[in-house]
Amino acid sequence: MTTAPEPTPVALPAPVTVIGLGNLGRAIAGTLLRDGHPVTVWNRSPARAEPLVTRGATAAATAAEAIAAADLVIVALLDSPAAREVLTGAAGAVRGRALVNLTSGGPEDARELAAWAAEHGAEYLHGAVYAVPQTIGTAQASVSYSGSPDVHRRWRAPLDLLGKGTFLGADAGRASGYDVAVLAGMYGMLGGFFHAAAMAKAAGISTAELTPRLVSWLTDLFPALATFAEEIDSGDYTTGGSSLAMNATGLETIIRASRTQGIPASTLAPLKALIDRQVAGGHGPESLARVAELLLSGP
Repeated sequence: MTTAPEPTPVALPAPVTVIGLGNLGRAIAGTLLRDGHPVTVWNRSPARAEPLVTRGATAAATAAEAIAAADLVIVALLDSPAAREVLTGAAGAVRGRALVNLTSGGPEDARELAAWAAEHGAEYLHGAVYAVPQTIGTAQASVSYSGSPDVHRRWRAPLDLLGKGTFLGADAGRASGYDVAVLAGMYGMLGGFFHAAAMAKAAGISTAELTPRLVSWLTDLFPALATFAEEIDSGDYTTGGSSLAMNATGLETIIRASRTQGIPASTLAPLKALIDRQVAGGHGPESLARVAELLLSGP
């Protein structure tokens, strides 16, 4: 049995196309130009290309023209529907291209685009960017990839210019699976912070005074997440030290204090409702992590 040879990495600097010139797309194109790559760009609003053109980029009149200009096409659009619309509108140009989609979306969005790309003779790699645009091209940026292993191997050098890259496997949706889960956790934390800030202000405490204490408390709490993770993966919640019943009482106290201060409990009430359902189901002595079971079982 013979195995196919691994793809040869491309010679550098290779031409690259960047589709989408929002903050992320402009940062990507600028990084590639800085490192000597011939870059073709396209954006629905052509004016956004002008600063990059002055630096040496070529502006294409259409997305299809831009895709045809390079074997590596990096897509950085607003959302998955926009990425799908632009790519399907240029379907005749994608054959033989390596499509690297850095547009945010869910796992199924990535898998659907990967299937579409295969049907049209293109290879697909999805990326999840962990960086603010101004850190693209620096050590502070990282990108997780999943999808075509060949694309990742062949084009790793230019992709690594954008940030530290990690390949997560051939399932095109895996990078997005990590991404949306991480972001859900981030927004949950931010919701808690904004609620805490409102409660502190109502009690005459500035947010600047509150934040160091809150950060210290959260930092001490983070190791508990590993314990919760083990419980969720095993499905065994019987050894939890932070019980549902205890947290139901604690949250009720916080919610009552919040409402007394005139602060609605908008960010806390949904969690309290989930905990109450578990307690009502006879799981009060079990770990708080059991809340995840309700979320996994759907509405």
